[in-house]
Amino acid sequence: MTEAPKKAPVPRPATTVLLVRPSRPGDAGSPLEVFMVVRHQQIDAFSGALVFPGGKLEEADGDPRLVARCGGADKISAEELKFRVAGVREAFEECGILLARKPGQRALIGASDLEGIEQRWRAKLAEDEASIVDLVEAENLELATDLMTPYAHWITPTFAPKRFDTWFFIAEAPEDQIALHDGSESVDSVWIGAQAAVDEAKAGRRTLVHATTKNLELLAEAKTVAEALSQASRRKVITVQPWVEERDGKRFLHIPPDAGYRNLFRELPQSVPQAGR
Repeated sequence: MTEAPKKAPVPRPATTVLLVRPSRPGDAGSPLEVFMVVRHQQIDAFSGALVFPGGKLEEADGDPRLVARCGGADKISAEELKFRVAGVREAFEECGILLARKPGQRALIGASDLEGIEQRWRAKLAEDEASIVDLVEAENLELATDLMTPYAHWITPTFAPKRFDTWFFIAEAPEDQIALHDGSESVDSVWIGAQAAVDEAKAGRRTLVHATTKNLELLAEAKTVAEALSQASRRKVITVQPWVEERDGKRFLHIPPDAGYRNLFRELPQSVPQAGR
């Protein structure tokens, strides 16, 4: 009697945010940096890895009441909007950056307003004692979902024990908001050049999962924040679900050729890591 093959776990919806800024404050022409966090060793997914801030969607991220409190919501589908909302929430929970503004204003809230909001809400959101709806209604805020540009869409391979259906967004971090890791899910953080992060991983000083590496390589093709945002706005997002092929007794992880990445495959070690965010 043959054993039926195991069914692949259903991927969980998730969002990841590439927060970028000029490496020299006030100098838009300086090389860009991206904010990254080191995941806690006790976190099941991506333990110890250097990743972009992000996490799983919550039910409240798709609350209909948020439509009126999201910038550009009339130009964004309801399905995509909840991923953008999740990205704003996760960035706030995980690193204290809040992409939000007062209704009717273009500028994002500054550090002075953010300090009180962070004290009142950051821990509550992280501990599921409040939702993003509670925050925006109590503080009378509009989420700057219009400033989040779709960057990539990755689905974890079917062979992974934990799978995620992850949308990546890129956004410029407000100049006067200071990003800091949360100390629970993430234990360290860094503003770093995209190529520098890849190089440090190759040198064995950092751990990167496959999707993070590929999107850092893509980000490294832009020199400035403006260039990165422009490239992302013009690029068609192709869903990437890596797969494994065997050749000459070796195993290779592949991604689709039309997704805009270079280096479409890499050889796998004996144990296969997750290709998540």
